[in-house]
Amino acid sequence: MPRERLSTLVVVLALLVAAGTARAGDPRVDAAVVRGLDWLVAKQSRRGSWTANESRYPTAMTALAGTAMLMEGSTPTQGRYAEPIRRAVDYLVGRSRPNGLIGDPKNDDRYTYGHGFAMLFLSQLLGEEEDERRREELVEVLTRAVEFSGRAQTKDGGWGYVSAKDGNDFDEGSTTITQVQGLRGCRNAGIPVPREIIDRAIAYIHRCTLPDGGVQYSSKGGGGRPAISAAAIACLFNAGEEDDTHVPRMLAYAEKHLGNISNNSFGHWHYAHFYYAQVMYREGGERWEQYRGQVEKRLLAEVQEDRGGVFWPQGYIGPVYTTATNLTILQLDRAALPIYQR
Repeated sequence: MPRERLSTLVVVLALLVAAGTARAGDPRVDAAVVRGLDWLVAKQSRRGSWTANESRYPTAMTALAGTAMLMEGSTPTQGRYAEPIRRAVDYLVGRSRPNGLIGDPKNDDRYTYGHGFAMLFLSQLLGEEEDERRREELVEVLTRAVEFSGRAQTKDGGWGYVSAKDGNDFDEGSTTITQVQGLRGCRNAGIPVPREIIDRAIAYIHRCTLPDGGVQYSSKGGGGRPAISAAAIACLFNAGEEDDTHVPRMLAYAEKHLGNISNNSFGHWHYAHFYYAQVMYREGGERWEQYRGQVEKRLLAEVQEDRGGVFWPQGYIGPVYTTATNLTILQLDRAALPIYQR
C-alpha cells in the first residue's frame, strides 16, 4: 500500500480510537472500513440510490451498499450512517411494484438480483425500525416481495435473471442463491415464507452439485463454478442445512479453488469471496482466522483512494459493487446482521 494512503488510514484509525469505536483487530482494516463506507456515502445519489458502471443495477447496488452500512452497526435512526441508510430504504420502498417486485424491469437489468439483495437489506433492518408506520410499510413490501419470488421460481426450483414467466423457465445458480438469502432474511424477520419454496431451492442446489462438489451454472449444465459453489454453501448454511450430506464435498471443492487467496484462475473473484468469506466465518475457529488474515491482506493491498474515501475498482460491474462486497467481507466479525451470524 502506498505510504500516503497508509498515512491517511492511520489518521482515521486515531480518530476511531479516540471515539472508542475501533474493534480488536488489524487497525488498517478498521480505518479502511470507515473510509470505504464514507466513499459510498459520497457516491450516493440525491434519490438515495447507487449504481454500477453505466448507471446499471440501481436496485442491487443500493441494497448492497446499504447492507454494508448496516454491518457497521448503524440503523435507519442511529449511528454514523443513519441518514444514507434511511435514504436507501426510501429509494427501495419506492421501487416496490404492485406485483411484489422490488425494482424496475426497464432499468434493472437481470432484475432478480436487485430483488433478492433488496429483500435481504430491508429484512435486516426491519427489527430496528422504530417508526410504526414505516415498519408496517416494510412488512407489506417484504410480504409482496416473498410472494413475487415464489411466483418467479422455475419448475426446477431455481431462479433465472428474470422471473420464470419472463425468462422461459431459465434458471442459474447465482440468482438462485440471491433469492434464497433474501427469503431467509425475510423469514428470520417474521415475514411468512412458504417452506416449499426453500425446499425446492435446496433440491435445486442438490441437483446442480456434481460428484466432485462443484455446483454447475444451471440445472441444464455448464460445469462446476467455484464462485457459484461458494455461494451455494452459504445458501445452505443460511437455510439451516449445515449438516446437509452434500456440504462436505462442496467445502472440499471450494477449498481447492478458493483456499489460495491469490488464485485468479476462475471468474468473478470478488463475488466468489463475498460468499466464501461468509462460509469461512460460519466455520469459525482457526480456519476463519487463517482465511481472514489472507483476505484482509489482499483487500488492503488493492484499495485505492480519492477525495471521498477509499474504494476497490476491480470488476467490470464497477467500484460500488466491489467496495460494498469487500466491506461486507471486512465487517463479518462485527456480527451485526442476523443473516451473517454464526
